[in-house]
Amino acid sequence: MNTVIAEHTDITNWYVNLFNEFSTNLNGNKARPFWKLRNEAIQRFRELGFPGRKNEDWKYTSLKQFVKHEFQLADVTDIPEKKDLAPFTFPNLEERVLVFVNGHFTPHLSTFQVENGKLIVTSLKTAMVEHPSLVEQYLGKYLDYQNQTFPALNIAFITDGAFIYLPEGFIEEQPIHIMHVNTTKSPDRFCSPHHLIVAERNSEVKIVESYHSLTEKTYFTNLVTEVILHEDARVEHVKIQDESRNAFHIATVQAEHIEKSVYTLTNIDMGGGLARNNINIVLNAPYSESHLYGFYLAGDRQHVDNHTLIDHAQPNCESNETYRGILGGRATGVFNGKVMVRPHAQKTNAYQSNKALLLSDDATVNSKPELEIYADDVKCSHGATVGQLDPEALFYLRARGIPEQKAYSILQHAFAIDIFENISISSVREKLEAILPERFEQL
Repeated sequence: MNTVIAEHTDITNWYVNLFNEFSTNLNGNKARPFWKLRNEAIQRFRELGFPGRKNEDWKYTSLKQFVKHEFQLADVTDIPEKKDLAPFTFPNLEERVLVFVNGHFTPHLSTFQVENGKLIVTSLKTAMVEHPSLVEQYLGKYLDYQNQTFPALNIAFITDGAFIYLPEGFIEEQPIHIMHVNTTKSPDRFCSPHHLIVAERNSEVKIVESYHSLTEKTYFTNLVTEVILHEDARVEHVKIQDESRNAFHIATVQAEHIEKSVYTLTNIDMGGGLARNNINIVLNAPYSESHLYGFYLAGDRQHVDNHTLIDHAQPNCESNETYRGILGGRATGVFNGKVMVRPHAQKTNAYQSNKALLLSDDATVNSKPELEIYADDVKCSHGATVGQLDPEALFYLRARGIPEQKAYSILQHAFAIDIFENISISSVREKLEAILPERFEQL
């Protein structure tokens, strides 16, 4: 449980008042059961407020700049053309895309077509109307919005998101791409995308979730993605954040193994002025597996914070967590990775590794690995290192005629490859690796 020490009262009240205005426009939606959840969330947000440095989970991430902005709800007036989205697509996935503009589903830019009547891939807004009982069964049920500010704020202001439901035994062989693009021409806008992914027994899916910008205005993306896995379900999830340097990106991923299953998440951060990832995984069924990989790249004054919690709530489960970060300029990074092993979670195997590479004297990283173990028959390990490029390796490459910038790029790529090789979707992996050299040069 995360206890939030409330600060920034004025800006908290700003969002509460904005919600009151927002809720008057919901009209008939107030008659639906989701209204109760939405109302509970805003009340809890009012009590929690925004966390400050006194809160241990936010010790290394200041919201001082964030709370200076009075963000308004983003609209969909600035619709891009299809050609504007081309840089954000992946080869062989162009016809598999759900597009959201400023947090709103945009059908005419989307290309995904459901060919099997049992599979449901649609917007959350549509699913609330066409599949209300299914949505209500899962939405927010495993998300700890009662103790976390940003998930509470997200639920209060949900306008849309993706809803993906895999029926029993259904294997979706081709990946699904959820693309978010911010286009707002007005400053200080925010959106609250909320994705709900449910994988029933013996189902499989690969999902790519990406965030991009066509604007340099200051904006705020407050994201929640919920993943629920039933018996023998397998979900591979790749999340890519490449937003504007003027963006605040705060994301929560909640994955719940309610039966024996396998979940793999690869989280990539290359953009945003301030990016915070709260990743919570609950292994709540014996013989479940979670594999968590992360890579972050930051320069100038960017700040990237990865907070992960892997909760081993049942015995005979396995988790692997590997993070790599490269920082230049005056960038700052945070890694706080916690592994919790409950008293009855015997036969747990948990591995955690976090390494950061600093390219300048002014770049910093704060690393805090945590193991909280209440069982005795377990295998748990963690390691964290922070360093610079190996001068001997650099000399070796230069001595063989490789230009200095190219040599730097080769060594940085070798450092990051541990993460990218875990992406099984070849077109995504290859495109990400292809843009890395350019990003390394920008550092």
